[in-house]
Amino acid sequence: MRRAKSPQPLTMVEAMIPIAGLVFLVGLSFYLFGDAGANGPNQVALAVAAMLAVFVGWRRGHSLASLGEAARASVSAGIGAIFILFAVGALIGTWALGGTIVAMVYYGLQLLNPDYFYMTAAAICAVISFSIGTSWTVAGTIGVGLMGIAQSMDLNPAITAGAVISGAYFGDKSSPLSDTANLAAAAAGVDLYQHVRETLLTSLVAIVITLGVFYLLSRPVNFDASEEVAVMRDAFLISPVLFAPLVLVVVLTLFRVPPFTTIFLGALAGGMVAVFVEPGRVVAFAAAREGVPTWVAMLKGVWLALASGYRSTTGNPALDTLLTRGGMESMLSTIWLIIAALAFGGVVEKCGVIERLVTPIVERAKSGGALVGSLVLATIATNIVTADQFIAVVLPARMFRNAFAARGYAPIVLSRSVGDSATTTGSLIPWNSCGAFMAVTLGVPTLSYAPFAVFCMVSPLLTVAIAYAGIRMLRLEKTLGETPTGDDQKPSHN
Repeated sequence: MRRAKSPQPLTMVEAMIPIAGLVFLVGLSFYLFGDAGANGPNQVALAVAAMLAVFVGWRRGHSLASLGEAARASVSAGIGAIFILFAVGALIGTWALGGTIVAMVYYGLQLLNPDYFYMTAAAICAVISFSIGTSWTVAGTIGVGLMGIAQSMDLNPAITAGAVISGAYFGDKSSPLSDTANLAAAAAGVDLYQHVRETLLTSLVAIVITLGVFYLLSRPVNFDASEEVAVMRDAFLISPVLFAPLVLVVVLTLFRVPPFTTIFLGALAGGMVAVFVEPGRVVAFAAAREGVPTWVAMLKGVWLALASGYRSTTGNPALDTLLTRGGMESMLSTIWLIIAALAFGGVVEKCGVIERLVTPIVERAKSGGALVGSLVLATIATNIVTADQFIAVVLPARMFRNAFAARGYAPIVLSRSVGDSATTTGSLIPWNSCGAFMAVTLGVPTLSYAPFAVFCMVSPLLTVAIAYAGIRMLRLEKTLGETPTGDDQKPSHN
């Protein structure tokens, strides 16, 4: 076996080796372990696939040190997401302890019509996510409450999770407060508000289609919430005060406080509410040794909820299932998955796998529709391979920027297409940081909710469809005396 002395481009076969290995191993993991694959087997599959990528890169002239550094750099870039996961776990623990989750379910059971619950859940999450610009915060707060309501109504958890995620990504894709919207605009070199206006055109159509699908998925439910409401009222002191942590999270988000800080402060606020509203519950949960002062026992109870989550012992099986959750500890297997996926992504990016797979597709794209379709495929592939939503925004945008300009298309077409595809599809991939986050936060495996994450599937399909139809394929302005040729002779669309 001959090894190149300096880094060389990969052949198509070499580029496919780590990808095919990953697909085979993850598929085998799912076959052998089912949904439990996310608790360890998938991480092993990603580690083995990363070693395949290391071997391919080493053989093509990359040093083991440079490949290792690429893996470390990729994992380092995901530290922010890992800390957010810890914060969400802590938030869920204290909100379960203090009663914030119960309050959301309690009032939701009385206000939401179960006949149209899925559609209503998607609409609520869409409005809130557009207001605050983040899908993760919406899923980790409102989404958790909606999942609890669906459980109490005996509704399908996979469809409910799909509705929550669909609404959450509406704002993540279209809000000027969204980090991915800002990133897509910057990567394509366009004004943020121009990007938002253009993206809203596809987002509004996609959310209308999404709400229509959830309306069709709805069914008449003969549901009486009186028993569930009575159980909650007996077990908890239900009060609007319990919504204080949620209000704090929303306000901090609107003021653009970083996500980890926002969510962790929301977790601490949940602990404070628990101490003031349910001190007896906090002391009982702490199970402190005899003689420990009450205030120390309450500190232990909140601390335990932050670290390991709350374990409900009301005696009501349904309520205990709803509230036994959370804690930073509950996120560890998901963080393990994200670290393994990011390491794999860093190595394959260093080796040039994505560029080798995408370049032939770009060269064969003759029409505007084919070019946008190639970009969408590239963003989905990047989300699969690198397991990181931000890389899936930046890398394909950078790779396709010259191709769009050469065909005479305005950068806004590139930014809209990237936003419509890269932002939404990460949540459909089990080992992507977005898919892993949604699965652990909402308690539904990625492959179970993915068929119902309608907005996330419709958005990339819609952007390809309008490209082939020639809708909103805006052109670069021609300089005086320039003669358009080839593809540039097509009329502009305004």
